[in-house]
Amino acid sequence: MFTGCTGGYSFTGGDVGKAETISVDIFPNYADYVNPQLSQAFTEELRQIFVQQTPLSLVSSGGDLTFEGSIIGYQISAKATTTSETTAQNRLTISVNVIFTNELEPDKSFEQVFSRFRDFPADQDFSAVEADLVSQINRELAENIFNRALVNW
Repeated sequence: MFTGCTGGYSFTGGDVGKAETISVDIFPNYADYVNPQLSQAFTEELRQIFVQQTPLSLVSSGGDLTFEGSIIGYQISAKATTTSETTAQNRLTISVNVIFTNELEPDKSFEQVFSRFRDFPADQDFSAVEADLVSQINRELAENIFNRALVNW
């Protein structure tokens, strides 16, 4: 009575094609400013989005779809100033260089830099908000990479 879908579509609309496995290498942090937890946290977020939103099985290496790369930017900059020339907002920006290899459909492979940011009040202590900002940015980066790899936006 019920029929199943065939093909490689995930619940989010991503097309995994005939791929069955995915591997995501650790993304080392080569940014000038190094957050010691960033490498592991970003890599884990990227792994989780694919495991949760696709039928792909995570393997340690040699997946049908593979992700590798590095964190190349982690910076705090002033975003806006008030009329008295004091900074009202700061911006944390994280950039990652991603190399995606689709072993089954090589024409879908790519290398691209992804960047996301979050603003926070300049009068806030960065160390008090850093973990939350990094978590939000990592999630957005993972979603952008997922969409680029499987939704082809």
